[in-house]
Amino acid sequence: RSGKMAKLTQLINSEVFQAYATYATIVLLKMMLMSLITAYFRITRKAFVNPEDTASFGKGDSAKKYLKTDPDVERVRRGHLNDLENIVPFVGIGLLYALSGPELSTALLHFRIFAGARILHTFAYLIPLPQPSRGLSWAVGYAVTFSMAYNVLKMVLFL
Repeated sequence: RSGKMAKLTQLINSEVFQAYATYATIVLLKMMLMSLITAYFRITRKAFVNPEDTASFGKGDSAKKYLKTDPDVERVRRGHLNDLENIVPFVGIGLLYALSGPELSTALLHFRIFAGARILHTFAYLIPLPQPSRGLSWAVGYAVTFSMAYNVLKMVLFL
């Protein structure tokens, strides 16, 4: 039993796992930043969706006018939702991939391309950059996650 624990400890202390931890943290922090950006846009555009959020602007009809949607807030929210749809699978699949024992250079390539694609996707969404920049950055990140998933399945299921 202690032999298995030693192997797990070796995997966690490996450079691949450390690289995974680094890039997973980067993209998770980026995703968390999207919450703050959403809050910033809500406050500066005075566009809220919950009545209790408008309490600082008065009561009754004077506060109701702040219960509205704003295109800038919605754009940031869509970018954040896209992060949730892409970063969460990366974190799970990336962990399995890192623990499957890939070469460091290949793992770094996967992790760096994914992180770069997600950061570019955020800029493409927020600025906004012309298409196909947002679509391509999404596709690149998605392809990286699929590549890691394929490698995990190949290793575990011998595909």
